[in-house]
Amino acid sequence: MTLNSNAYADFSLADKSRLAIRTIKTIADAALLRGYYRMGGRTGNTLESALRILSPEIYGSIADPRTIELKGLEYVIDRLPRGIEGCSRIVMTGQQDYQGTSFKKIQPLKRRRVSFSISKEEMSFVITRGQSEVYDIMTHITFLHMEAKKVQSKMRDDYGNVTVEWQSLENHLECIDKICGGELDQALWNLSLLLGRTFDETRQTYENLEKSRKEFDANSGLFHIIYSMGKWVDDELQSLEKAVTVHFPPSLSAQILNRTHARKWAANIKQALCELGFENRPLHIISANRHSVSNLLYGYAAAKQQTGAEEGSDLYEFIRKLRDKTDMVDEFAKKHGCHYLPDTSGSQIDCRVIDTSAIAGLPLHPALHLDSGCIEQQQPVLLVMDYAFGEQSFEIMDELLYPWEHEGRQYMLNAGSISVIGKAGILPGEKGDIMLATAHVLEGTPHNYMISNYLKEGDFDDDSVNVYTGPIITVLGTSLQNRYVLKKFQDSTWKAVGLEMEGGHYQRAINAAFIRGHISSDLKVMYVYYASDNPLKSGQTLASGSMGEEGIKPTYLVTRLILEKLMGQ
Repeated sequence: MTLNSNAYADFSLADKSRLAIRTIKTIADAALLRGYYRMGGRTGNTLESALRILSPEIYGSIADPRTIELKGLEYVIDRLPRGIEGCSRIVMTGQQDYQGTSFKKIQPLKRRRVSFSISKEEMSFVITRGQSEVYDIMTHITFLHMEAKKVQSKMRDDYGNVTVEWQSLENHLECIDKICGGELDQALWNLSLLLGRTFDETRQTYENLEKSRKEFDANSGLFHIIYSMGKWVDDELQSLEKAVTVHFPPSLSAQILNRTHARKWAANIKQALCELGFENRPLHIISANRHSVSNLLYGYAAAKQQTGAEEGSDLYEFIRKLRDKTDMVDEFAKKHGCHYLPDTSGSQIDCRVIDTSAIAGLPLHPALHLDSGCIEQQQPVLLVMDYAFGEQSFEIMDELLYPWEHEGRQYMLNAGSISVIGKAGILPGEKGDIMLATAHVLEGTPHNYMISNYLKEGDFDDDSVNVYTGPIITVLGTSLQNRYVLKKFQDSTWKAVGLEMEGGHYQRAINAAFIRGHISSDLKVMYVYYASDNPLKSGQTLASGSMGEEGIKPTYLVTRLILEKLMGQ
């Protein structure tokens, strides 16, 4: 079945988009069970039709056959391994069985996922983060294939002759690293005609990709990427042997079902808690970035030890100065109760275990108000875990909260709180604003979770920050954000304030642990997000780039408030 607009004629734009999302998930699940699909076959075409109807904000002009979507291309290239645009065989496997081989290991610039280049035409993704990772990769390569079709359509004119623009692209491929000035401008001008974009748009994408190519070897450069995309589809049309095919070995489905990586990850955490003697201590679990909690608890004392001088009273300015001193803070933290647990399971989630009794005598930044007496008496332990990805959050939290045996005894986590400090897309506000969740709604499912959020709007004492409180939508993937679906959630009686990928899955695991008696009913839950983007506003989508220094204030504001809620005066 191939989708088209007529199939949705009687539906609103929001309903069409939601049906398209459901189609993408259903087709992806079916392909995973079947074991393979061809990008140019019926399954691939159905995925493309659904994605075209959905027209996600992050993919911009995906539905316009006249132009190549450059910002969306940048976003995807940064999240897929170098060379993917030329591979006709893509394999998603659950096992990393490549030790001792000549296969090149590749990690994308902006995704914590491991891939291996098997050959020039074959790429293998190691799936360790559950089905959300499969959806993410399939959506990105579907977008890439759709844009490649547009490029291929401009290789020849109506008479089958190679176009001048394509000839120019081929001529500049080998010498593109050597030309500059007027010659480079001429090459970019011809490329812009091929892409259907302005000269400035083409030059900006070229410069952005060149920067990450030269600094991180993260891509092949715009000229080579566009050429490979065109050849990718052209070769596919010329020969069935070159058909772009995505494979899913049976072991992948089994591994996702058995939560292999999540189970190993949780077992490693529990073993570390026992070895450190923390298995019975009060535990506070915090999902956050790797540095914010450590910088707040140790940064001031570490800087003071190094310089001997009092630091400024403005917390955010102090953190800006601390950004280049990560190693110094980490070394100080290791000597004062911070234990680093790098992931060895493949889940890509590093952790830090902080013994707060070791910080009771340390000087803290004047903006951070903790109760040293309470810390000395209760001696809570902080488990700070890096961000999970989509449905992976359910798997790791469910496994983490499950009882375990150690030396013949059964233990349960003495969890006093679970806090999620996340990045999310905001609907009514701007980048940098704050969102407090009152509920999580899993889009496209009947799963809705009320939350008694221990963090309240009145806890924010900074009038310069906007705080929005309401339901948060947990979406299938950030690359499937759609204006009409989001507006419906915002404007209807849902009154949603934001969207993200993990919160609903975390709460599903927490609710299950409550029901099964794995955690106390007194456990406190805090969900707070800062806005990394607004998918409804032009120039503020995820494709417009990261927040950079804009993210310092909201990140450290919410981290400070959570620490004060847990251990404050």
